[in-house]
Amino acid sequence: MEQLKVLVENLDNLLRDNSLYPATVIKGAVVIATAIIAWFIIRWILRTIEKKSKTIELLHLKTEYFKLIRRIVRYALILLTGTYLINLFNIIALEKVFDAFLVFLVARPVKELFIIVLIYLEEKIGHETETRFVDILIELLKKFAGALFYSAAAIIALDILGVNVMPFIAGAGVAGIAIGFAAKDTLSNLIAGILLIIDRPFEIGDRIEVWSAPAGTASWGDVIDIGLRATRIKTTDNIIIIIPNNEIMKRDIVNYTTNNNNIRVRINIGIAYDADIATAKQIIIRVAGAMHWVLKNPPPKVVVRNFGESAVDLQARLWIKNARKRMDTISFMTDQVKAEFDQAGIEIPFPRRDITLIQTVSPNHRPAPASGNRSAATGLKKSTKEDIDEG
Repeated sequence: MEQLKVLVENLDNLLRDNSLYPATVIKGAVVIATAIIAWFIIRWILRTIEKKSKTIELLHLKTEYFKLIRRIVRYALILLTGTYLINLFNIIALEKVFDAFLVFLVARPVKELFIIVLIYLEEKIGHETETRFVDILIELLKKFAGALFYSAAAIIALDILGVNVMPFIAGAGVAGIAIGFAAKDTLSNLIAGILLIIDRPFEIGDRIEVWSAPAGTASWGDVIDIGLRATRIKTTDNIIIIIPNNEIMKRDIVNYTTNNNNIRVRINIGIAYDADIATAKQIIIRVAGAMHWVLKNPPPKVVVRNFGESAVDLQARLWIKNARKRMDTISFMTDQVKAEFDQAGIEIPFPRRDITLIQTVSPNHRPAPASGNRSAATGLKKSTKEDIDEG
């Protein structure tokens, strides 16, 4: 309030001082006119250079650079003109108001210069790094640059005007805490996203296991985007699943392509106990070698894993070049091995149960005389055999 009173008194004294008024006004008008003429000349020169730079490869610059230079020149002229006029009219109280306004005004070109530097770093450095952490960090800085610089300019401007900014800063801190509690899930996903980018358990293009896929659909897919809030995965059924980063960090991550695309596929095959194991192994290895994506080194092999209730459990183990061929490999092996076993007479058994029914006759019971075929007098034994397919 005191500064405002001083400003009003100075303006009143200036208007009442008739002896200095004409000369001062003329000087002020000349300064303003000079500043305007200088601005038009400088702008014309900058536009001419901008047109020439498009035809000369050495001077090829972006349009944003010239916009920034023009804005800086304009604000510099405003600064010089305003400072001179304040001193000319001897309005000391207006000096702080002008400085505060100028600080807030300069925040825009500073922000634009900062964004230009970020874009340069993104083009030169961001694509050379192995992770997307630099790209995402630069993107965040570009989005929040305006809020950061304008907030800082507002605090500096208020401080120049003599306003105590500490209550505002304290209030902003309390508001930040309240917002943090209200958006704790979002912040949790944000932090988890940053950790995913730093730790790199998977990259874009990796094939990983998807535990939250809808029932009856594919349970794995390719990572197509790693955001700060969520990760997008496209399953082999072309379904996009968006999983919050916080949920991903809580679970085990199964990555099929993190080292390379080579993975080992295990296929369980059962044969009858009376089948020739050596022949069965040869057939399985021959079928595996018919697939061009199966690696020759290490070669496919077949091992006996267990003696089951109704079958000898074999397991084919083969390395494939592309992890995305896993289901194709299992399907091909299942079809061809079944056909080859049928031709070779090797049975793929299914679970069986023999049920025997025994009916005993009491010694005091006298069976009725047989009218035709002879029947046992001491007892009757019936045996039935039932095959139950549990597959």
